[in-house]
Amino acid sequence: MIDIRPFATLGAFRNDWLNARYHFSFSRYRDPKRDGFGRLLVWNDDEVAPHTGFAPHPHDNMEIITFIREGAITHRDSLGHEGVTRAGDVQVMHAGTGIVHAEMNQESVPTRLFQIWIWPDERDVTPGWENRAFPRETGTGLHILASGRAADREAGALPLYADAAVLAAKLGAGESVTHKLPPGRAAYLVAPVGGMTVNGQPVAARDGVAVVDEPELTITTAEGAELVLVEIGAE
Repeated sequence: MIDIRPFATLGAFRNDWLNARYHFSFSRYRDPKRDGFGRLLVWNDDEVAPHTGFAPHPHDNMEIITFIREGAITHRDSLGHEGVTRAGDVQVMHAGTGIVHAEMNQESVPTRLFQIWIWPDERDVTPGWENRAFPRETGTGLHILASGRAADREAGALPLYADAAVLAAKLGAGESVTHKLPPGRAAYLVAPVGGMTVNGQPVAARDGVAVVDEPELTITTAEGAELVLVEIGAE
């Protein structure tokens, strides 16, 4: 089953520095039909104004993935980590037993990002943070950015304390990619840029696509697109 969730139907929030759309219930937005997707709890589509951002605040027992679509974000946390993650790259924070962090746009242009939260399978782990640059060329297929699988981590993916994987691709005009979903696996995907078809169904940029009981996904774009996909256990 492929459930397409048009961008216009997502939850929304806006103030003087943040323009956000929510794929799942978050903050004051509540939709009982969209209270997460298995262990995928949050997928926020955020635009952060220049020289603003998320002031220091705490988390615990959550895997928090930030995929930068445009611009850059500067991370600082209570463990002394500091770093800049730029467009096309990803950072992972393990909240574990507790961490306080800030995510600030120190650039002169808006930063656009996906903020993705996944419930961990391992609780009360040592908190931590990493970021990494990944290849973003067309014609290279889906890249695994972060994963709870040992083989993916050994191949260079950032580690997750969850039975999940975060993948991304940049597709040229007319390009297709496929992704197999073994029995018991589900996926949620969004194209931050460009339209695509998923198993023949048209999907516009920034729509959400929830996938269950599909053994394989074929994703095709006529004019070029970018794609972020989270694979999790079907629950």
